[in-house]
This record gives sequence, C-alpha cells and structure tokens, in this order.
Amino acid sequence: MLPKENIIYFGDTAHFPYGDKSPESIRLYSKRISSFLLNKGCKTIVIACNTASAFGYKSTKEYLQGKVKLVNVIDPVVEHVAKKYKGKKVGIIGTKGTIGSRIYNNRIKKLRPDIKTTSLATPLLAPMIEEGFYDNTISRTIINSYLSKPSFKGIDALVLACTHYPLIKNEVSEFYESHTDILDSASIVAEKIKQVLIKAKIERKTGKPKHQFYVSDYTAAYEESTKIFFSDKIHLDEVRLWD
Repeated sequence: MLPKENIIYFGDTAHFPYGDKSPESIRLYSKRISSFLLNKGCKTIVIACNTASAFGYKSTKEYLQGKVKLVNVIDPVVEHVAKKYKGKKVGIIGTKGTIGSRIYNNRIKKLRPDIKTTSLATPLLAPMIEEGFYDNTISRTIINSYLSKPSFKGIDALVLACTHYPLIKNEVSEFYESHTDILDSASIVAEKIKQVLIKAKIERKTGKPKHQFYVSDYTAAYEESTKIFFSDKIHLDEVRLWD
C-alpha cells in the first residue's frame, strides 16, 4: 500500500514468543525497541504484535511523547469489526497474552455492545508458523482442533489476533468452508498507517525505498524464514539491545 516508504524492521527474536511474557517485560521490550527505531529516524512506529499492542502501547506512547506517530495492530481491527458486524457473533484467536488481556472483547463491546465475542488462546500456532509448519497435515490438524471448540460454532467472523496468523488464513478459511469472514490485521492496519501518514502529510511519494532489517538475536534459520515474505534474500543485522 505504501511502496515508496523506507521500512526499518526490528524483530525481537531474543524474546520470542511474547505471548507467555509478563506485561512488565513486554513494556520494557517495547520501550527499548521504540527508542532504537526513534534513533534511526523513524517518523512512524508500528507495534506489529498483538501482545505488545495489548500491554505495551500505552506506556510506549507516553514514552515517545508525540515525537513520532504510533500505531498498534488492535484498534484498527476493533474499529473494523464494530463498523461491519453489528449484532453478529465474532470469534478471536491469539496468544495466551493477547487473549488473557481480553482487550479485543472489551474494546469491541465498548464500541458495539450488541456484538457477541468469544475468544480462545491458541499458543501452538505462532511457534508452528515460525518453524515453517503451515499448509500441511500438521498445521491443519492443530488448526482444526482449536477451531472445533463449541464456543466457536456459528461465528460470523474470526479475528486472527496474531500477526503470524495471516500465513494460515487460507487453512482457516478452508475449515469454515468460506461461511465465516476471516479477518487478519495486515491489510486493515496497513490501510490505517496509510491514513495516518496522509493526514499528517508525511507520506513518501517518490524515490526508491530502502529497507533495513534488524533482530535482537541472529540465527540462520530466522534469516531463512524471511524468504516466506520476500523473494529476495534479506540480510539481517543483529543488534543486542539487551546487553
């Protein structure tokens, strides 16, 4: 959606997954990573993780003091659900941290009390995807086991409340045989970012973009996994923010 923008990516591989980390730790990680990105000259920071958005957004926003625009991956999806699913039943799957916070349930209810929500922690999915297990027998077995829970019967939409889950969106859609809308945050959040940049008049419209990729703990396996998203080989630079 924003092909001219320079992207600086920081993956906190030293602490992955965030789903089972304490809120205090996540707030610390979020602040330190944001400081790193701020020093890199970023004009907008996206907390591209649901658990970090749930527990770290408020404290990170206070820490940044308005120096850059800050976007999380929860609010845009909540706004989309509230607008489109009046009086419907919506399911939510995510990490233990995200689901335990009940942030989606509470914020959807606040905006649209007539929407019924049901949520389920699916802790095996993110590590499964991280290891490249998707679109195969193993992934389908795990996905089907989770989504067969009685509480998810008759849902009109399912929120994939983890930024890993778009990679299994097709498999989830197959489970529901296209009778349920599958909502992943990727396109919804990207559109929100575009609106934020346009409104602030800081959208980059010309020039060839330059992307930089950083991780807190380098492994060859993680660099190999970047091919899932990029056809070209991506070089990862290790930055040990925690030393």
